Amino acid sequence: MKKILLILTFIIAAGCSRAQDTVDTKNIQNIPPFKILKQDSTWFSVKNLQKNKPVMIIYFAPDCSHCQHLMYDLRPHMKELKNVQIVMVTFTEASMLKLLQDFYKTFDLKKYPNVTIGTEGHSYVVQRYYQVRTTPYIAIYDHKGKLVKAYVHAPSVKELVAEARKG
Repeated sequence: MKKILLILTFIIAAGCSRAQDTVDTKNIQNIPPFKILKQDSTWFSVKNLQKNKPVMIIYFAPDCSHCQHLMYDLRPHMKELKNVQIVMVTFTEASMLKLLQDFYKTFDLKKYPNVTIGTEGHSYVVQRYYQVRTTPYIAIYDHKGKLVKAYVHAPSVKELVAEARKG
């Protein structure tokens, strides 16, 4: 009896952990109608995206170690992503723009004109759109603005770059 209970517990736990990694893509086929306050206190929205260019949206937190690790791993590959518009969105309060500014400086993002970083504040439009539960959350869209792939957890940089370049 104990063995059966142990096996059932393992199956349920495995099912729950797999469910968290699954992305329901039917409702996120298009780029969300975001509006963010950038680290330089200017506004950026979906309307500011360049037409006919792929887009990578990264929902992150400036103090998230997984997000920071992603950026450390991604930086050496930024030349490969120069034609991809990378929009990094957080929920950090506008009153805490210093966190965004520090993140921007730490990863020297001014070197990459294709990267935009900002906060959606308390609107949570992007967070709700993707139903983000953990960061980083990544969604890649092709040059037509249609979903290529979404990740609940950051994949390998090699996979991320390959998917982004498909756009």
